[in-house]
Amino acid sequence: MIELKGITKTYFLGGQRVEALSSVDLRIGKGEFVSIMGPSGSGKSTLMNIIGCLDRPTSGAYTLNGIRVEEMDDDGLAAVRNRNIGFVFQSFNLLAKQTALENVELPLLYAGVEGAARMAAEALREVGLENRMGHRPNELSGGQKQRVAIARAIVMQPPIILCDEPTGNLDSRTGAEVMELFRDLHGKGSTLVVVTHDNEIAAHSGRVITIKDGRVLSEA
Repeated sequence: MIELKGITKTYFLGGQRVEALSSVDLRIGKGEFVSIMGPSGSGKSTLMNIIGCLDRPTSGAYTLNGIRVEEMDDDGLAAVRNRNIGFVFQSFNLLAKQTALENVELPLLYAGVEGAARMAAEALREVGLENRMGHRPNELSGGQKQRVAIARAIVMQPPIILCDEPTGNLDSRTGAEVMELFRDLHGKGSTLVVVTHDNEIAAHSGRVITIKDGRVLSEA
């Protein structure tokens, strides 16, 4: 499903060369639930951006669901993201002026899918928000906002869901409820990749990948 070979990412900041990732080799199979852990500055966010086709590696090969993506242009990467990946972020990334339903509709509208409202409503029902479809983000709790974000992530039925600190802005009880949703999605066949610093969150996954200084330190 996800295969990285010799992935390197180099930045130049203030005239200095910074190697965020160095010769990373990684394989994640279909249906796995994987956590990526590491200290601040370890490269885990850079790795997440490359896996999610939000950024390109400086060198190396990346195959996603059978597609070579490392040399695609911006339009190609956007199309791959839309069809193959659902994103869940710590900060929810919801549009403030749009209702929950309208936020969830966005990937469908971008892809030109017919019946967007019906499919968005079904995704919101799946995460238990059938009674909040017409509410805007400022009318929702943190946990409800994250459920809207999860509904948006799954509405296109992507094979892969990438989560960046998905419980970071939630209290422990609400975070546990969100993780229960992720377990349900994994049970239905989704491939889940979660970036987290929380050992309790990582404990839900089947494999933990630890990175440090831009390299894979261990897998367990």
